[in-house]
Amino acid sequence: MASHRVGVAVFVLVATAILAAESEPNQVESEKLQDVSGEAVFSDAEGGFKTGDGASKTVPGQAEAPPHPVETGQADSAGRRVSIEVGSDRVEQPVADEELENLQAEFDLQDAPQQSEPVPTPRDHFAEELVIRPLLSGDIYTSFQFRTRWDTDLHRGKKVSHYRLFPKSLGQVISKFSVRELHISFTQGFWRTAQWGQPLLSAPPGAELWVWFQDSVADVDGAWRELTSVLSGIFCASLNFIDSTNTVQPSASFKPMGLGNVTEQRFLRYAVLPREIVCTENLTPWKKLLPCESQAGLAVLLKSEKLFHSSYHSQAVHIRPVCKDSACRETSWELSQTLGIVFDLNASGQSKREWSLFKMFSRTLTEPCPLASSSKVYVDVTDNPLGEELFDLSPAVSLQTQAVVLGDRRTFTVYDLLTPESYGPTRSLNILLKWRQQDSVDMQRPVLHTERYVSGYGLQTGEINTLLYNSHPFRAFPVLLMETVPWYLRLYIHTLTVQSKGKENKPSYIHYLPSKDRQRPHLLEMLVQLPPHSVTKVTVQFERALLKWTEYTPDPNHGFYVSSSVVSAMVPSVVAMDTNSTEGRPLFTTLFHSTEESSYFMRVYSEPLLVNLPTPDFSMPYNVICLTCTVVAVGYGSLYNLLTRTFQVEEPSGGLTKRLANVIRRLRGVPAL
Repeated sequence: MASHRVGVAVFVLVATAILAAESEPNQVESEKLQDVSGEAVFSDAEGGFKTGDGASKTVPGQAEAPPHPVETGQADSAGRRVSIEVGSDRVEQPVADEELENLQAEFDLQDAPQQSEPVPTPRDHFAEELVIRPLLSGDIYTSFQFRTRWDTDLHRGKKVSHYRLFPKSLGQVISKFSVRELHISFTQGFWRTAQWGQPLLSAPPGAELWVWFQDSVADVDGAWRELTSVLSGIFCASLNFIDSTNTVQPSASFKPMGLGNVTEQRFLRYAVLPREIVCTENLTPWKKLLPCESQAGLAVLLKSEKLFHSSYHSQAVHIRPVCKDSACRETSWELSQTLGIVFDLNASGQSKREWSLFKMFSRTLTEPCPLASSSKVYVDVTDNPLGEELFDLSPAVSLQTQAVVLGDRRTFTVYDLLTPESYGPTRSLNILLKWRQQDSVDMQRPVLHTERYVSGYGLQTGEINTLLYNSHPFRAFPVLLMETVPWYLRLYIHTLTVQSKGKENKPSYIHYLPSKDRQRPHLLEMLVQLPPHSVTKVTVQFERALLKWTEYTPDPNHGFYVSSSVVSAMVPSVVAMDTNSTEGRPLFTTLFHSTEESSYFMRVYSEPLLVNLPTPDFSMPYNVICLTCTVVAVGYGSLYNLLTRTFQVEEPSGGLTKRLANVIRRLRGVPAL
């Protein structure tokens, strides 16, 4: 009871001191000066607090304020005891956790104005961009870029427990499986390079996954199996079907896109599921990785019913280590989420070549993501020079910028979402693009593109044909071609031929890893020099294998998919490439960092193949079962009936005539027959 009274008295004295400080501004000023000079210190770094030293000073030139009790307190977080000095008296008493927190809060309020500690700079940053490029065919290409950078080390011994902008699910995956780089994409449709040009970032149809592991991983295959299962759950995809039969280790086609101190190919795994169907269930977890999800910023445009009503849709996630600054003394983790969409003019049902954000996404932009340090919309107006306008763009803005994209200098109109002027008086940004000409214009063919098809007849043998196009008028350059063929297509590697302009073109490098039935696929990589303005044809023959009846898919007559071939090359650039740091440049120009001024890196994919295999008539077992059951039912049933039936002799009963005669005889009184 006595300790309770002492506690009440202490709190009354504290409240009196606070009221006295509020009523005497001169005394408050003297206490502030006392704190600044370093004589009064407040610290709660170890769970305690203390204020003042029991002395009181006044400002020179001011009247001395009446003395008032000065309290000093100290809390022990381990023993939950508080020691308070009032004047010359010192009292120690145990307190409850709730009372201790309240007491600390009171001292925090008293000393809050005296603190002058700088606000720590956040270690993670988020930026978002939307690139709109009108295609000369009348279609429109939109590319979303979301980038999150985090200045931390996810591979250190101590686990990272606090996540702000970087998604925790991916951070834990990187830390647990010792991932150096991770690249995953989900694509629906095929990019028509000859009609649309080159995309900002290519991806094959279906699902693609390639990962670089740290050199500290002992069992790479085991980590790969577990990683695919975890990613299958994160992205709600069929990545758990990735196994040894569709996984390869490329020797030269895939290099680290970030700071790659690991170049041994045994730490690289690559797999493609060409039949993977991309749907809303894949888009939803992809959007949840964004800091603002789909509630604010550019992500509000990601409406699933509009995105999947398009000719091409590709979403990807790229994680890699990058330099923190230009000196590259420290590294950061970069998460890039990209989404590319092509809206078709005919599929949209529009009679006029007119596009807007509302027509494409059924929504407009009203605000940026509050967590974004940069939020911009770029509209490519390179093909719309002054004096020869092909389309009108509204609202019109004067801010334009130039950037080198895929070896060409492009001009963009920029809408900065962080400035209120971009939204206009309606607080809504709806970019409208209206073509002046209703007919499509032929576009220039890209420098490098590829095609692929299967030839032959019958279901025993066939031939895979790959065409490599070099449209440059006078420059020749090498390309690296990678073919991944399933084990049930048995390649005849001695039939491999490479021809350019009707002549044999001998590859300077060939790496071939034969398949093993039901264990691994074929892997073929070759370095081929493409002459200027030429078409190079690569052919190889194969034989179809006969599968077990349990290895066929539920729809075997649909065919079996073969993943796209991968073509990697350093393509000659029209303008000089910028090899300096990528800081301050648009996000869509930093996907592939250029190391040479005269060329830029490009990776393109061909069409996936659909091959028919010898397929048995799966309806015959059903017919055999039905016929067998019928024979058994008729034959065995008749025999069983004959063996188990009981025969009885019955006297024949009178006919109808006899019964009528007996009725007549009964009426006449004569005895019945």
